Amino acid sequence: MKPVLKKLAALAVFAGVAATAHADIVLKASHQFPGGKGDVRDEMMQIIAREVEAANVGMTIKVFPGSSLVKPKEQWKAMLSGQIDMTSLPLDYASGFHPEFGATLMPGLVKSHAHARKINASPFMNEIRSIINKGGVDVLADAWLAGAFGGKDVCILEPKDVNGLKIRSAGATFAEMWAGAGASIVSIPSSEVYSALQQGVAQGTDTSAGSFVSFRLYEQLKCLTAPGDQGLWFMYEPVLISQKAMAKLNDAQKAALKAASKKAEDYFAAESKKLDDKMVEAYTKAGVKVVYMTEAQADMWREVAGKTSYKTFAEQVPGGKALIDKALAVK
Repeated sequence: MKPVLKKLAALAVFAGVAATAHADIVLKASHQFPGGKGDVRDEMMQIIAREVEAANVGMTIKVFPGSSLVKPKEQWKAMLSGQIDMTSLPLDYASGFHPEFGATLMPGLVKSHAHARKINASPFMNEIRSIINKGGVDVLADAWLAGAFGGKDVCILEPKDVNGLKIRSAGATFAEMWAGAGASIVSIPSSEVYSALQQGVAQGTDTSAGSFVSFRLYEQLKCLTAPGDQGLWFMYEPVLISQKAMAKLNDAQKAALKAASKKAEDYFAAESKKLDDKMVEAYTKAGVKVVYMTEAQADMWREVAGKTSYKTFAEQVPGGKALIDKALAVK
């Protein structure tokens, strides 16, 4: 090869190496929540993407909201296969892979947003995170979303209040508790709850604070049992990243991702409480009675759950009883 051609070839190789060295790492982040419409879970992911971009460490996070890339209950598997790198999802969705995750949507384990912060620092969550890690995934940010109870004709404060009622539940563990209190369970998707209440197919429901507002259930309910300090309905929805994706990052990129995730976690903690406040405001404005459980009333429900949801979980999940006990030990 002529000297000039050799020099050009060497320059081309060097340029290729340099381009590769400076090329951004692109991570694909997927979630099921509406994009660009103010949903706190979407915004949480967008904050991470923006902060990482601003850090200028050669990393870009591309967010795919609204199940546009992966179906909601397929996101855990998609992370493991490498189809996506990150997700925000109700961890209970992955309980088919790790049944212990069912404890993160269990009646009465988390009482309030302040209690959720204690739960995050507890042996219970240490074990949940350990199972997540052993599954090939890391937690970037913790997030707990609160929910409420709604009654078409009555306020739901104690187990006796639902005896004989038709209740629609957002999850199997809550449905089991409702049934244990004497309710009949109505199995319908959240999009049909409004019409079910309207037609008398359902007389009560439980769901997230955001859904209570977005589905305008205040038009069909006479009483709302809001979370307050003695809530029963909390769901864990963390931001996760596969360990395969994390292994691709250099130290500067990992540091930027960690800092961005902390900012997103703090944002969610503040905004999730505001969701509760917006729900109470919307229901009060609509003339719906808003009530809060006392500790004694919440304990009555935990007693029912102990004979139903907790019992089933302990029987079906190895180490399930110990896991529930760890959560209940957090005061």
